[in-house]
Amino acid sequence: MGSSIRAIVDINKRANDFSSSIVLVLGPDHYIDAKSILGLSMTLYRNQTYLLYVYGPDQMEAKAAMREVFAKHHLQLQLKED
Repeated sequence: MGSSIRAIVDINKRANDFSSSIVLVLGPDHYIDAKSILGLSMTLYRNQTYLLYVYGPDQMEAKAAMREVFAKHHLQLQLKED
């Protein structure tokens, strides 16, 4: 499996481990649910920093997991902090 495909699958699987909403913001009107493998497949590029919003009952754990999986695949991540 290619590295970008593996990143998409890993991010999607990890996001689905949580009940919190996990959303990538790609522009003023472009939001992708990290739990949607189809949405992720059209958005991940290595030369971009991703803004991620995480809200819900397990948001702290979800944020830590997303940091970990993005770092594993050398993808830059900026988390929206409360």
